[in-house]
Amino acid sequence: MYKGKKILAIIPARSGSKGLKDKNIKLLNGKPLIAYTIGAAINSNVFEDIIVSTDSVKYADISKEYGADVPFLREESLASDTATTEDVVIDIIENLKLMNKYYDYFVILQPTSPLRDSCNIKEAVDLLLDNNLKSVVSVCESEHSLKLYNTLKENLSLEGFLDKGDNKRRQELDTYYRINGAIYIIETSEYITSRNFYCERSKAYIMDSKKSVDIDTDFDFKIAEYLLI
Repeated sequence: MYKGKKILAIIPARSGSKGLKDKNIKLLNGKPLIAYTIGAAINSNVFEDIIVSTDSVKYADISKEYGADVPFLREESLASDTATTEDVVIDIIENLKLMNKYYDYFVILQPTSPLRDSCNIKEAVDLLLDNNLKSVVSVCESEHSLKLYNTLKENLSLEGFLDKGDNKRRQELDTYYRINGAIYIIETSEYITSRNFYCERSKAYIMDSKKSVDIDTDFDFKIAEYLLI
């Protein structure tokens, strides 16, 4: 129990990855990628249980080695490219109910965010509990203002790409934030009802951009390796 609440950590780690083969267990500075998230979850000291959801026995063994629980493997249908996070989460909650395990809140911690640490997790959970919120989702400051983005026509024309009437210098542009994929927290009953993290009484937890690296490519791995030195 943390502040009188039972909180579950869910670390989703299917074995299939088209972009980067076995990225969830790929060695990052000598340690499997998923180990960083498991370690951060353990060191935050806020979780009743820390569960890795995977379809792979190999992934399960590595996860257990680093301190997580893997009480069951995902069904094949939940490990496909078409399976959604919602499908996976509901399956986990239902399976845990069969084991007489119930939680007030759950937190999704994706293993592709290895620089998110235990302090980030604890701060996000405290933000939720101390303010009696339904959900908290981590964000970071966007690298560029949305005013610098637009679509391109097939002929690559830049006509009207930027609004000429907006003469603000870059420093004067509004600050935008993006979901960084590192932390998703929600009241379990709220999620079962709404399936929506962006609900009433939800707030953003702002993270430093350096801790918001989300690994999807080999280049992302190199960035994470550099920042972990």
